Amino acid sequence: MHRRLLAPSALASCLLLAIPASAATAAPEPGRPGAPGIGDRYYPDYGNGGYDVSHYDLRLKYRPSTDRLDGTATLVATTKQALSRFNLDFALDVSEVRVNGKKASFARSGKHELEITPAAALEKGQRISVVVRYSGTPSKVKVNGYTAWHRTPDGAVAANEPEAAWWWFPSNDHPLDKATFDVSVTVPKGTQAVSNGVRTSESTRSGWTRSTWRSDKPQATYLTTLGVGKFDITTDKTADGLPVLNAYSKDLGENAGAARASVERSAEVVEWASTVFGPYPFNALGGYVPNTKTGYALETQTRPFYSPRQFSRGANPSLIVHELAHQWWGDHVSVRGWQDIWLNEGFASYAEWLWSEKEGEGTAQELADYIYAEHPADDPFWTVAPGDPGPDNQFDDAVYDRGALALQALRTEVGDKTFFKILKGWQKDRAYGNAKVGDFIRYAEKVSRKPLADLFQTWLYDESRPAAPAAARAGLSTKRHPAEPKSWKQISATHSVHDHARPGGRH
Repeated sequence: MHRRLLAPSALASCLLLAIPASAATAAPEPGRPGAPGIGDRYYPDYGNGGYDVSHYDLRLKYRPSTDRLDGTATLVATTKQALSRFNLDFALDVSEVRVNGKKASFARSGKHELEITPAAALEKGQRISVVVRYSGTPSKVKVNGYTAWHRTPDGAVAANEPEAAWWWFPSNDHPLDKATFDVSVTVPKGTQAVSNGVRTSESTRSGWTRSTWRSDKPQATYLTTLGVGKFDITTDKTADGLPVLNAYSKDLGENAGAARASVERSAEVVEWASTVFGPYPFNALGGYVPNTKTGYALETQTRPFYSPRQFSRGANPSLIVHELAHQWWGDHVSVRGWQDIWLNEGFASYAEWLWSEKEGEGTAQELADYIYAEHPADDPFWTVAPGDPGPDNQFDDAVYDRGALALQALRTEVGDKTFFKILKGWQKDRAYGNAKVGDFIRYAEKVSRKPLADLFQTWLYDESRPAAPAAARAGLSTKRHPAEPKSWKQISATHSVHDHARPGGRH
């Protein structure tokens, strides 16, 4: 074979021609603004598009006497697209923003959007740091007519659902973007700050006390909490060595005893729940009861928030069970969108039924019989679909009680062995992630090897009372007035935990 030789210049020209035009001329993707919402159907302006946060470092100073908060937030994130601009959800005053160490311009838009324009466009897949310096009086800042920052006689609390971060740190405020957290808070000597996870340090100097808290597992922004006040703090360890920290305002008055009698059972409840749902997924546990005028509780990760009013009728372990069950259902595995709220509330409510069963105060079947009988066909209770209740009914009683009925129907259909296998397996399958209601239905079908779409349609989506055949298949009693289970008064008392901070009642 005769082979023709090419001169070097000609060879180079041929090689250039051999490279695809797209590769030869490839240029960085032009930056474009990130979306001002993450795509939630219920709350289109919540969260933001274009990036994913992996860690928040919050350094705060708070003066209870004036409600003045000064902060520096550092966000570590990765871009998911080329960005010319991106948003954070935040409502306080901002003095400076830096992206990758360089000053960035910023502006306000919408009701809670902080628009940030970096000095140079960001490439897709780029690791970035964002530093925001800010200050303000959170209790005076209203978004949509309310604030999730609550004053107390000696401090303040940040806790609310589905939003709480806007009033104390800038964030990508949606459960789809979970991150780890370091929270360092300076308060006047004699006052304490309580947050999520493990308290890694505390020191007092020049009249100020600084405490630092670390959550080392992914955590949604609304599950990140801060309580400042004068607390009586108890600490312990579980049999497995997990640190337990509970905090109680020193001025809870007549509710103090009942609050302690409830919250101090947290370790016991987690030990039991671990046998039902699988290993506890976080690095600490406990709870805190500040002296707020609120009436609700919230499953803030590792350290649920409780209102004193919850204990006005005495101790209520069922409330503790509900919020700690959320550490698995809502915190460990979080909703993909707020329409999936049943994955949080239906399961936390059913945990109360399982606790009642364990305590011999009424089986889950007896509770299901009672609730089904208590709501006749013309009750509006049946018009709320727990599988997609709508934003106005997101925290309606039906999401909790009818949502638990759906799980009892599933348990009856597949049997106890398979039912509890589903509960534990789901936690492994979706560990530290997010899910939709449909994902759970498909998982339950996979494990049980049964078609379950009709069952869930009946109990989660149909806007009418399940008829007699469906009730019978769920094992429900035909009695018109079954006996009230002994646990029902405590369980029903937890319903007020749904009354969140927004004006106008339940959400």
